[in-house]
Amino acid sequence: MIRSMTGFARRERSATFGTLAWELKSVNHRYLEVAVRSPEELRFLEGEFRQQISAVVRRGKLDAVLQLRPAHGTAAGLELDVAVLDELVARAGDAVSRARHVLGDLAAVTPIELLRWPGVLKESERDAGSLGQAARATLDDALAALAESRSSEGARIAGMLESRCQQLADLVATLQRRVPELESALRARLNDRLASLGSEPNRERLEQEIALLLTRMDVSEELERLLSHITEVRAALASGEPAGRRLDFLMQEFNREANTLSSKSQDTETTRAAVTMKVLIEQMREQVQNIE
Repeated sequence: MIRSMTGFARRERSATFGTLAWELKSVNHRYLEVAVRSPEELRFLEGEFRQQISAVVRRGKLDAVLQLRPAHGTAAGLELDVAVLDELVARAGDAVSRARHVLGDLAAVTPIELLRWPGVLKESERDAGSLGQAARATLDDALAALAESRSSEGARIAGMLESRCQQLADLVATLQRRVPELESALRARLNDRLASLGSEPNRERLEQEIALLLTRMDVSEELERLLSHITEVRAALASGEPAGRRLDFLMQEFNREANTLSSKSQDTETTRAAVTMKVLIEQMREQVQNIE
């Protein structure tokens, strides 16, 4: 199934510690590029999160953001580091006794000022094991939702590509039916010009010239290759593997054949059909850029 590289998903999970929320956003990119942002206490799992994502997403630029909202009334408590506080009090006492010679009672240190010192108060740690397990499970849910979003968009793109392929096939069939008409028109045009000159041509030489002109304007191979590329596109759309790069290559081949067809054109109808083909191919190419 064709999947788009564009998608969005958000999934949440609540527990005693609060609410974990994963937000995933992906856009088209040449390769797979994953950026993960998570809270400080889960940062050590970011490598594992990337592996979890890369097992589901093959291509695209994906931003994954994990948010943690503590439950009401269950915020992490504050712990007092007594050793740090005792050391700080001792040092502060020495500093105050030295400063009193100059500042007097203004040199007193309040308890609040001691508590503000970095490291005296710290948040109690949450259970990293249960938190990490919940984060991984929530990420699985978010990735499933992202895959569904990308598959839905991919189905829309696949429908558009199939529609354009059918239009190309119809144009090719029309041009194939006109090949005998073009040969007859060329012969009639040459005979009219010779008749206007009032001279009898050398029939053998005339046939040689007609054969040369027909060879130069022959587009049978280009039309056959266009049909072959259409078959390849349909096969890629039906496969279960990521097909974005293959389809991108096929769009280049489509363009090459359409350009050759246009350069060999000897009549208005063929030129018009070649231009229409280029428009259809460009529409397909724009959509293919977004396929995984």
